[in-house]
Amino acid sequence: MSDPTPVIDDLREESEELDALVARLSPEEWGLATPAPGWTVAHQVAHLAWTDRAALAAVTDEAAFRGFVERALAAPDRYVDDGAEEGARQEPAALLAAWRGGRAALESALRRAAPGARFPWYGPPMAVASMATARLMETWAHGLDVADALGVARPPTGRLRHIARIGVRARNFAYAAHGLTPPEAEFRVELTGPDGDLWAYGPEDAPQRVTGPALDFCLLATQRAHRADLALTAEGPDADRWLDIAQAFAGPPGAGRKPKGAAR
Repeated sequence: MSDPTPVIDDLREESEELDALVARLSPEEWGLATPAPGWTVAHQVAHLAWTDRAALAAVTDEAAFRGFVERALAAPDRYVDDGAEEGARQEPAALLAAWRGGRAALESALRRAAPGARFPWYGPPMAVASMATARLMETWAHGLDVADALGVARPPTGRLRHIARIGVRARNFAYAAHGLTPPEAEFRVELTGPDGDLWAYGPEDAPQRVTGPALDFCLLATQRAHRADLALTAEGPDADRWLDIAQAFAGPPGAGRKPKGAAR
């Protein structure tokens, strides 16, 4: 993606949609449980605010970002939860203001970044478009958790194209995160977008393929739904294995979600 402007614009829209969902919540509603164990609505927004701060540091102050990495290395199993917990202890108005200010600062920094710039991250270095896509992906995924807690349905939009793309591009990272050697050959991925258009990735003649709704692939890659509950089809053993481990986010593999109907 040579011009990052479209994905930065879409990141703003995704954030504003979630902002509108939480802006008028009562203090009690900020404390509602979400599908992530132990996380309330406040934890979800606090995590986004915390990650925006990390992303802003990566874009503007590499030394400061190293501090984020050092804290992650010191507590790899807790640093995400600890960051969310710290933010969630704020008053809702203060938390909302912090999230708004942080994401505005990050957006401004991304728009000012030099063409071709790359920034450090918890996984591979990120270009401007990739950083914005990662933030959009997280905003969408955590926004789904908030909507679920509030009993609100959020229809899919064309912004999912960015998330699908990063999910496909993160294939080899997902294998490595599980201690597995990525397959040498590319897969063909064909996804049906919310408007019925086809989003295709990889060689047309690839023998191993993944097909299905783009929404389902994005839910899988962000670990917001179990594979058993999604209409995704894999052809070939490696493609089938990928659907068990796919993740679009940096860092260690998450626990994912249990199938619907499974005991919690």
